[in-house]
Amino acid sequence: MSALRGLRVLVSGAGVAGPALAYWLGRHGADTTVVEAAPSLRTSGFAVDFRGPTHLDVLARMGVLDALREVQTHGGAMSWVDEGGRQLFELPASFAGGDIEVRRRDLSRVLFERSADRADYIFGDEIVSLAERADGVHVSFRHRAPQTFDLVVGADGLHSGVRRLAFGPDERFVRHLGYLVAGWDVPGFAETDSRAQHYNVPGRMISVAPDGRAQDRAVAFAVFTAPPLPQDRLSLDEHKQLIAEAFAGLRWHTPQLLAGLADADEVYLDSISRVRVSAWSTGRTALLGDAAWGVTLGGMGVGTGVVGAYVLAGELASAGGDYEAGFAAYEERMRSYAGRWQRGASPGRFLAPSTSRGLRFRNALLSTQLAQRMLVGSTRTAATDAALPEYALS
Repeated sequence: MSALRGLRVLVSGAGVAGPALAYWLGRHGADTTVVEAAPSLRTSGFAVDFRGPTHLDVLARMGVLDALREVQTHGGAMSWVDEGGRQLFELPASFAGGDIEVRRRDLSRVLFERSADRADYIFGDEIVSLAERADGVHVSFRHRAPQTFDLVVGADGLHSGVRRLAFGPDERFVRHLGYLVAGWDVPGFAETDSRAQHYNVPGRMISVAPDGRAQDRAVAFAVFTAPPLPQDRLSLDEHKQLIAEAFAGLRWHTPQLLAGLADADEVYLDSISRVRVSAWSTGRTALLGDAAWGVTLGGMGVGTGVVGAYVLAGELASAGGDYEAGFAAYEERMRSYAGRWQRGASPGRFLAPSTSRGLRFRNALLSTQLAQRMLVGSTRTAATDAALPEYALS
């Protein structure tokens, strides 16, 4: 008999960790529903990567390795240039690309397709209240009729609505690191260099890279110093205006990239932040992925979220659906593994030093082979050393 048969679980978020969790909960027999605020799978976001045996082991157990290899971007070296396009230094492909690099939208689609026959997906809705009762968690939605679930899991990102409702306001858990990050597609961009190219002035960095799977499209990526975004959702036009104002007047390819921004149908914009939550569960509600341990960039959040989904479902199954025991075992197993990615992580300061002096120092340091070897090594060491348990499946 399936260990979680009859257990009703609501997962908030259909990005990466949510569909991964839905797949594993389904394998253990749970009755799983995934709710996503967006009207469909999101198509924005950057390339993301998986590194080392731990990440690849979970992907293999899910049966998605071949599908991901078919859509990998084969990310190349990263080049930093001056305003005339002359190279200042280059970081090797092993720094950014990992063992498998894919666009986030392709990863989300593959995980959705893998889990769709094991979960009910609801798009265009969101949770507005949670009330724990003796028989479960009573959930009110913005559009649908209320329902009661045995468990609720917030896999809805750094700005998790589930965390806000069940644990407290964002300011208790989310620390803004002084930067915003943005990305958008630029169709028809004429750049032929296979490397991602990055251009800096103090406090601002803008880059362009080939799409990897579409010859007539490039991807723009930008990081800049700014206060956190307001909690009220900004419109697409407001996102574009904020980015355009931050990069107005810059040289290199910036005017072309901003012209592409003006025509973009979708733009990714978020604060670079770090999440720290002292406990990942309260009663029948738990957090997973960026909602529990996220860092916007450079925190290996995608791979760690997929590993966490495997462990959370597996520990609940091992506990026979006893959520208190399952949540405690999940946190004990994942806390040190996820936490190691957060230590000292400040990707904005690395990508866009805020002063001229800091920018010169960064450029000089990363022009040395010793610094590059240390940087590449630091991205790989911790990804390879977590032994995963085998959980019995139905």
